[in-house]
Amino acid sequence: MMRIITGSAKGAKLMAPAGELTRPTAERTKEAVFSMLQNELAGRRVLDLFGGSGQMGLEALSRGASHAVFVDHDRAAIEVIIKNAAHTRLSDKAEILRADAIGFLKSYRGTPFHLIFLDPPYAGGIVPQCLALIAEKNLLLAGGVVVCETGDPDAVFGENTVLQEKYTVLRRSRYGVAHISLLSPCASAELEGEL
Repeated sequence: MMRIITGSAKGAKLMAPAGELTRPTAERTKEAVFSMLQNELAGRRVLDLFGGSGQMGLEALSRGASHAVFVDHDRAAIEVIIKNAAHTRLSDKAEILRADAIGFLKSYRGTPFHLIFLDPPYAGGIVPQCLALIAEKNLLLAGGVVVCETGDPDAVFGENTVLQEKYTVLRRSRYGVAHISLLSPCASAELEGEL
């Protein structure tokens, strides 16, 4: 059973989409991620790119984030995120969109984010594509953090050394099969984005 760990919606139970298309982040992993981010949430804008149940973005909102955009291509997942946002009384801070992750990143024209969660299906190899678009379109604010959950730490950048130079790896940890990588834009990449 998934739940909100702490904050304004502490203890609220969350639904998960039925079927095997969604793999919710394990409770222990989520707790570890938010322990790493504890000082990074108040007033922050969050993108939960592979929303699933919405638990990562909702946890961030419960802990003080000001706004979260949830993206998922699956209709059932979107319905669950809407219900979970209502149940946690966080709907007013949530923007929930049914879209393909890559398509969303390519077309997004809004305000950049302080925090981005990337937790796609492990086998897809999509994380490097997402990171490349985030860097190319300056979707992460200076000092912002991308939290990547992968089945293999090498899946974060793949073999793309140019992409790797755009990010600083702040931390890497393993929790069971999940590998968590916290990334921040490199100073040089930030400068390029400002030109």
